[in-house]
Amino acid sequence: MNQEPLPRCGNPDPIRASARDGAVLDTQVVLDWLVFRDPAVQALARAIEGQSLRWLASPPMLDELEQVLDRGVGAAWLPNRALIREACSRWAFPADVAAASALRCTDVDDQIFIDLALAGGAQWLFTRDKALLRLAPRARDLGVRVLRPADWPPRQP
Repeated sequence: MNQEPLPRCGNPDPIRASARDGAVLDTQVVLDWLVFRDPAVQALARAIEGQSLRWLASPPMLDELEQVLDRGVGAAWLPNRALIREACSRWAFPADVAAASALRCTDVDDQIFIDLALAGGAQWLFTRDKALLRLAPRARDLGVRVLRPADWPPRQP
C-alpha cells in the first residue's frame, strides 16, 4: 500500500518565523494533527499553520511518518495522503539530519527528535512519548522545552 512518498520539506516562506520559533514534532504528534485530528493538538496546529511556530523536519522524520502511515493504526485510519503531503510541503521546514546530542533517549527510535531539537536551535519539542518527556529537565537546561502538544501555548513562568 506504499503510495507516493511524502515530499521533502520545502516551506515556500522560510523567513516568517525566527530560529527561536523552531519546533520539532515527533511522529505521533504529526499523526494526531493530520490524521486523528486530536483536539489536544489543535492550538499547536494553528500556531504552525499561522507560521508563529516553525516545524523543523529532517528526512528520517518524514520517512518514519510515511512508514507509520503504511502500517497499523496509521493505515487503519485510511489517512488522506494528499493532505499530509501538502501539509509537509507547506509547513515543514527542511532540516539536515542532526549529529548525536549529549542527551540520550532510552527509546532509540526517538533519538532523532531530541537531536534535531538541540542541533537545530529549536525552542520546542512536542511529544507524548514518555522517554522524550523524561528528558525535559535536562533539555530545558540546554534551551529546548519538551512539552505535550496539549500544553501549548505554555504558561509564562
